[in-house]
Amino acid sequence: MSVDYSHIAEEAKTQIASCQDGEALEVLRVKYLGRKGMVQDLMAKIPALAPEERRAFGAGVNNLKNNLADLFAQREATLNNSAVLFRGAGMDRTLPGKKPLLGKLHPLTQVQSEICEVFGRLGFKVFFGPELETEFNNFEALNIPLDHPSRDAFDTFYVSQPHSNSLKTTERLLLRSHTSPAQIRAMKICKPPLAMIVPGRVYRPDAVDASHSFMFHQVEGFAVGEDIRFSDLKGVLIAFVQEMFGAKTKMRFRPSFFPFTEPSAEVDISCFICAGAGCSVCKKSGWLEILGCGMIHPHVLRSAGHDPSRWRGFAFGMGVERIAMLKFGINDIRLFFENDLRFLEQF
Repeated sequence: MSVDYSHIAEEAKTQIASCQDGEALEVLRVKYLGRKGMVQDLMAKIPALAPEERRAFGAGVNNLKNNLADLFAQREATLNNSAVLFRGAGMDRTLPGKKPLLGKLHPLTQVQSEICEVFGRLGFKVFFGPELETEFNNFEALNIPLDHPSRDAFDTFYVSQPHSNSLKTTERLLLRSHTSPAQIRAMKICKPPLAMIVPGRVYRPDAVDASHSFMFHQVEGFAVGEDIRFSDLKGVLIAFVQEMFGAKTKMRFRPSFFPFTEPSAEVDISCFICAGAGCSVCKKSGWLEILGCGMIHPHVLRSAGHDPSRWRGFAFGMGVERIAMLKFGINDIRLFFENDLRFLEQF
């Protein structure tokens, strides 16, 4: 019995190649290799053949079966790969893809970085102090007396002495309540003249409301040299305000008191929302308070190991949240810490 196996194989190959999905391929597989398919029909004819024809005929049918099985396997693999690349039958491949979501810096990080960049252009170097501080650096070295209210346990997060700590001290430890202790650390490490900026988190046990948080961010700045004057401090802060809030922003210095500076002042800027006319943000005053500053107290210089008769310096500190709230017109500090993407995606 004569059968053209090559013709059957070529015909099947063409049909298999035209299949565009697994369903069509399975229909074709049943046609050729199924229990009632073409190959099975050929196998059923072997018993009726003469004994001398059976071997050759059976070998030919078996080779055809193997060839067809290989063709089906190859086409199935191709369709599977295509399904991985183009998921879903009937997908319109001409449609534009979905744009992946990109992460952004937190608004507080953006503002803190901008502050550091402005002072960096003025010659200040960035310095980082530990958040776990000694009572000496946080209070005594900064001329804050023992009876000062800020040293009370209700106003400071004191911590238990760990068995081993990176500060390598037996002093009483606390979570720093301001970034000013970095002044002491920096002046002990670096010899003047120096100018540094210290960004970081600080902690105070305040009740959380629209304007207070138990954890917030500050940026401390200070400079020490032989001929530094209050006019130098004013010049640095005027340059900062004009860079941060615009060249037309006005400033004023009001006398104040801080234990670690003498003389001390608070700095206000003209309200850029109402242009000084008075609004709810500036409480009808036309001015917005942004930071505190002053000349470094001689006691602080002595605590850091420097002779106040030779060295003088100025210092200033600001809240990053305060600057960000003014810059972006935000009226609730809690929005920065709620991780609400509807808020964060605006920046």
